[in-house]
Amino acid sequence: MKKLLVLFTVFTLTAIGANAQAISNNALGLRIGDNDGFGGEISYQRLLSENNRLEFDLGWRDSNNVDAFKLVGLYQWVMNIEGGFNWFVGAGAGLGSYDSPNGDGTFALIAGDIGIEYNFDFPLILSLDMRPELGFNNSYSDDLDLDIALGIRYQF
Repeated sequence: MKKLLVLFTVFTLTAIGANAQAISNNALGLRIGDNDGFGGEISYQRLLSENNRLEFDLGWRDSNNVDAFKLVGLYQWVMNIEGGFNWFVGAGAGLGSYDSPNGDGTFALIAGDIGIEYNFDFPLILSLDMRPELGFNNSYSDDLDLDIALGIRYQF
């Protein structure tokens, strides 16, 4: 009986540890940050495999007399640090439009992503990430921008 109790305890602790490291199937929330001004994004994450996911962010930026909307898609690799802490890296691309005193237009970008997140025991993820973005357009985003943001997402 004692061996059975020890085996059950080890199995339960292993299952709890594995659950804490798992990525949720879906997460929806906000990503609030700074990229030459203040901006916010509606963020959706979708699990692809045990350690991979897609992230889609639709947001706006308000900076230096320029308003911009953009859609960014990223492929991310997620690795467990310990318990509910994970770190992630990713790469992707996006499209957007801008409105400035000098005119309106569209732009494209490629992006990288690196960050850390914490998965709570209840369905919430908090993250902090850095996204370097290289834009392509003569008038608005022909340079490298560093987008740093705080994310809060509901897992389901």
